[in-house]
Amino acid sequence: MKISFIEPAILLYAFAMTLTIPLTAQYVYRRIWEETGNYTFTSSSNVSECEQNKSSSTFAFQEEVQKKASLFSLQVEISGLIPGLVSTFMLLSSSDNHGRKLPMVLSSLGSLGTNLWLCAMSYFDLPLQLLVASTFIGALFGNYTTFWGACFAYIVDQEKEYKHRIIRIAVLDFMLGVVTGLTGLSSGYFIRELGFAWSYFIIAVVVLVNLAYILFFLSDPIKESSSQIVTMSCSESLKDLFYRTYMLFKNGSCKRRSLLCLLIFTLVVYFFVVFGITPVFTLYELGPPLCWNEVYIGYGSALGSLSFLSSFLGIWLFSYCLKDIHIAYVGIFTTMVGMMLTAFTRTTLMMFLVRISFFFTIMPLSILRSMLSKVVHSTEQGVLFACIAFLETLGGVTSTSAYNGIYSATVAWYPGFVFLLSAGLLVLPAVSLCMVKCIGWEEGSYTLLIHDEPSEHTSDS
Repeated sequence: MKISFIEPAILLYAFAMTLTIPLTAQYVYRRIWEETGNYTFTSSSNVSECEQNKSSSTFAFQEEVQKKASLFSLQVEISGLIPGLVSTFMLLSSSDNHGRKLPMVLSSLGSLGTNLWLCAMSYFDLPLQLLVASTFIGALFGNYTTFWGACFAYIVDQEKEYKHRIIRIAVLDFMLGVVTGLTGLSSGYFIRELGFAWSYFIIAVVVLVNLAYILFFLSDPIKESSSQIVTMSCSESLKDLFYRTYMLFKNGSCKRRSLLCLLIFTLVVYFFVVFGITPVFTLYELGPPLCWNEVYIGYGSALGSLSFLSSFLGIWLFSYCLKDIHIAYVGIFTTMVGMMLTAFTRTTLMMFLVRISFFFTIMPLSILRSMLSKVVHSTEQGVLFACIAFLETLGGVTSTSAYNGIYSATVAWYPGFVFLLSAGLLVLPAVSLCMVKCIGWEEGSYTLLIHDEPSEHTSDS
């Protein structure tokens, strides 16, 4: 008997992803350190190997390592851009007809293969450039945006009422906060006690368990239409996929199209900033003046992950006195303040305190996704989340590439510049939300917008 709870799959995947990101960043940093300096990276119980005297040759060496690590991360992200975009768009768009489980299964297979390859690389000390190839191959199966997009569409399929939907998403954010917080807290101890190879192996086992749950225990609310598969060729299916995407923006009134485009723009730009700055945080904390080791980075990651928990509480409390659009404003402006404060942080205590200003960072992402789901028909949820995941994949790779490039170019004269730049970029989603408000967004207006749509959502040819 199959069940319809997507939450276990999301939490297991979140554990794997949350542990993989800091592990990979530190693994790349250490490998480049050892290859550049020809000696083994060591870490004390308090701080990492870090020289704070700018006149020292070691300080210049550290800056060189940070530049190389940032540029290598840029290469890795770019390698997965094109296959990730194509696979994400096609898998999620086709999930309206073929079910939500297929994107989850394939993206989990890609994650499993990538972590097994990282395990082999760290165990056998294989060339670091092979990470670029594994990222490219893994992206062919989809990536994290593919998995999250399918999960959000799965929840929307089950929860027809908007209030129930947003509560379930908020509860999910709460659970994600607990899992990612504990994972981030333990990531440093994983590295110190188990090393990179065994840590990646544990992640691979978790992904394998998650894959088994999705395949054998999770039900699919979208039933596969066998007649459509028989009568439609591959080219016709691809044509139908693009046609439904085109109709998503063509159907409905001018107000609906304007709201849809503005909300997608707001979500993508905000995601661009928040996701792009994440790997820079690790590099910023590893270098002077903070000079954190893997345990402190784990503490920082855990504190940052509390934004899922605090965002859940924020949505729950603010929903009693604020409208959706105002809740999104709170998250954007508090994140903007946090970026500006981080740029001027020079001590460990201040860095921990600055993390508090990021406690509502996830709120706009949850709210904007819920707002978007209100302006499209239930049969278009897969296409909508395919577009969102496609743009998030493009924005995610572009942002991490851009931020890594900017950080490597500015780390020598001012490491905090990227955070000031992020604060400035957050003005764009704030202005976009103002335009949404001016057009006339109302909490219950989505019903009228959906009724504006034609009943046909698929191609007749």
